[in-house]
Amino acid sequence: MNETAHALGAARTLWELVDRRAALTPHRPVLLQEGRTVTFGELRDRSERAAAGLHAMGVRPGTVVAWQLPTRIETVLLTVALARLGAVQSPVIPFYRDREVGFALRESKAAYFAVPGEWRGFDFTAMAERLGARGVFEAYGPLPDGDPAGLPAPPVSGTDVRWIYWTSGTTSDPKGVLHTDRSLIAGGSCLAHALHLSADDIGSIAFPFAHIGGPDYLVMLLLYGFPAVLFEKFALPEALDDYRRHGVTTAGGSTAFYSMFLAEQRKRPGRKLIPTLRLLAGGGAPKPPELYHAVVREMGCALTHGYGMTEVPMITMGSPDDSQDDLAHTEGRPPAGMEIRIVDGEIRLRGEAVCKGYLDPAATAAAFDGDGFLITGDLGHLTESGHLVLTGRAKDVIIRKGENISAKEIEDLLHTYPGVGEAAVVGLPDDERGERVCAVVERAPGAADPTLEELTAHLRGEGLSVHKLPEQLEVVDALPRNEALRKVLKYKLRERFA
Repeated sequence: MNETAHALGAARTLWELVDRRAALTPHRPVLLQEGRTVTFGELRDRSERAAAGLHAMGVRPGTVVAWQLPTRIETVLLTVALARLGAVQSPVIPFYRDREVGFALRESKAAYFAVPGEWRGFDFTAMAERLGARGVFEAYGPLPDGDPAGLPAPPVSGTDVRWIYWTSGTTSDPKGVLHTDRSLIAGGSCLAHALHLSADDIGSIAFPFAHIGGPDYLVMLLLYGFPAVLFEKFALPEALDDYRRHGVTTAGGSTAFYSMFLAEQRKRPGRKLIPTLRLLAGGGAPKPPELYHAVVREMGCALTHGYGMTEVPMITMGSPDDSQDDLAHTEGRPPAGMEIRIVDGEIRLRGEAVCKGYLDPAATAAAFDGDGFLITGDLGHLTESGHLVLTGRAKDVIIRKGENISAKEIEDLLHTYPGVGEAAVVGLPDDERGERVCAVVERAPGAADPTLEELTAHLRGEGLSVHKLPEQLEVVDALPRNEALRKVLKYKLRERFA
């Protein structure tokens, strides 16, 4: 990390980081989207005007504001405006629906809820009204505007909880993860340090900005002073024109993104898909070693993969100067300040990037050991060089395209279908998605075998988000169980149907 980036990384708050970068390079671009450009100076000034407009609406330091918005310039401006006010933000992934959104609004006690109105055929405002959300306002276009002269002083503490991110663990309901400005800055600094980027780079944000990776990437842009192209909807080959027009040098997101780029490259072998691209980077899902080698060989760029989670946005990251063996078979090394402890094969973490806990105090107490290490539930080991190798997950969670999916939530809903006796949901390896969702159901006595179409229609009707729908259905006479407690042996299902 260069000296300027290192100095900026010491900022106490996200707003302080924005303000210091704007003072250094006010005219350099930071956000590029659909012919629009926002400079670092404009990011600060427009966000502060939006903060004044929000303040006039009643948003104060500590006010909880939920937002469910696509990856857009306005979304970044809103999140920086809320950081200027010292509000508590609760980002919600755009493809979540009534079940998850209602839970997040209730648990966070959000006083305001920003939505995009009708977006991609779904009416978010109508959903907010169904859920009885408070303070609903649309933030797809112009944001609230006001005179910054009337604003209170910016927040100065970086260790107060100002972010609530949502994750689905092994239970039906999400968990509210508590972050501070400093924990997010530490995560973004880890990413920036590992990737060896510079002010000459041009990045890209093709994943939901509401994901924990959103502030990770924003912090990286602020530390190094380079821009990113934003994609409200990512699809290939349609997005390639923007990558090429802007000369993107670093792209990625998760394993699914690598696979999509590789598939496009294979349509035109011998011609580099994005001429300026030198690095693919991401995390959030398992990375098959063969996929790493195929990308490097066929796309002519480096690939670095990392390990993070909602509770710790960046734990380890591969670096372009790592060996090919380490890049293919490990998740990289932790930065200075991230302690990794392996206890009985399970990974535990302590450091500034680790969250403060959960909204539920009982969940917080269960998640940390007596030495203050977060118990991740993931399994792995460290190599002699300090690289982390993941070997599995103790949690019963499926990671599809970088998003955590609770198997139990789907199982509970499958049990409400008349044609299902018992059900188990597992994640199976998938080159494109990381994992795909497979439902294995026992035949109900006297009922016809359900079809995948029938079950997905039922789950949709129950309000399950589209990204959680099973992509594979297997109907069996009996689920494999152990002899003691008759617990379903999911590893046998994975072995049988992978």
